Amino acid sequence: MSSTKLNDSIKTVLITGGTGLVGGNLSKLLTNAGYKVTHLSRNPTQKHYQTFYWDIKKGVIEEEAITSADAIIHLAGAGVSDKRWTDEWKKEIYNSRIDSTKLLREQVAKHNPNLKHFISASAVGYYGWDSGDKLVDENSNKGTGFLADVVEDWEKESKAFDEIGVKSSMVRIGIVLSEKGGALVEMAKPIKFGVGAPLGSGKQYMSWIHLDDLCGIFAYVLENGLPGAFNGVGPSPKTNMEFTKSVASQLKKPLWLPNVPKFALRLIVGEMADILIGGNRVSNKKIEDAGFNFRFESLDDALQDLLE
Repeated sequence: MSSTKLNDSIKTVLITGGTGLVGGNLSKLLTNAGYKVTHLSRNPTQKHYQTFYWDIKKGVIEEEAITSADAIIHLAGAGVSDKRWTDEWKKEIYNSRIDSTKLLREQVAKHNPNLKHFISASAVGYYGWDSGDKLVDENSNKGTGFLADVVEDWEKESKAFDEIGVKSSMVRIGIVLSEKGGALVEMAKPIKFGVGAPLGSGKQYMSWIHLDDLCGIFAYVLENGLPGAFNGVGPSPKTNMEFTKSVASQLKKPLWLPNVPKFALRLIVGEMADILIGGNRVSNKKIEDAGFNFRFESLDDALQDLLE
């Protein structure tokens, strides 16, 4: 991972979703680099970071949160895989991203037109639920499906910061690997008990990234004032079959079972099965060409760090 250094024009970074998997790790990284990190929360009681109140549904943000910030990193949003995709939850997934970004922009325009940089999380779901073997990059067309539509509108709201004179950036996040939670922990559970198996055909690509490298990308975009969209994925996407075998090998566990069929996944998780049996082979060339150096260039290196 590229070393994190101070951007002299930015002293205070306001982070939404600062207590989540990515936000917590990124807050530590930026604090250690010398930035002052503040958070937004509906329950601003934490002690580690100065935390201001906001309520997206009420359209409220504590004014000092905005006026004190030189940059904003927007990570908040309802978890895509937290619940079964009912119509109500799909609406929450959409609104939590679109409405929060609109609210931040309105408050910045009103209270801090001198904000220097707005960096939003985004997702490789932009490329559709399954783009097959094709290597996609930031110039590729938007795909189809619910998540692609969400991401398209989310990024439109982020890009609109340019219209009020604030530089905007988006990091399209892939499958984040961490020992603290997320996809890797869930995939490792059945494998540890000897009942792990690839999903669907197993041929769908998984564009993974180590949590430390993802946070490094956010910091690098901030430090270097990089505008536009960047794929937040590692250098070597793997198929679901390859990924599952690598996890099993690292855990020294066999894979005895046949692949989990599509219909079974649909029975278990409903429409959300699309993101399990589909996938994207996503390029990270743009961020590498911008000078970012990955700490974990291979899946085996990442798994060894996280599962040893």
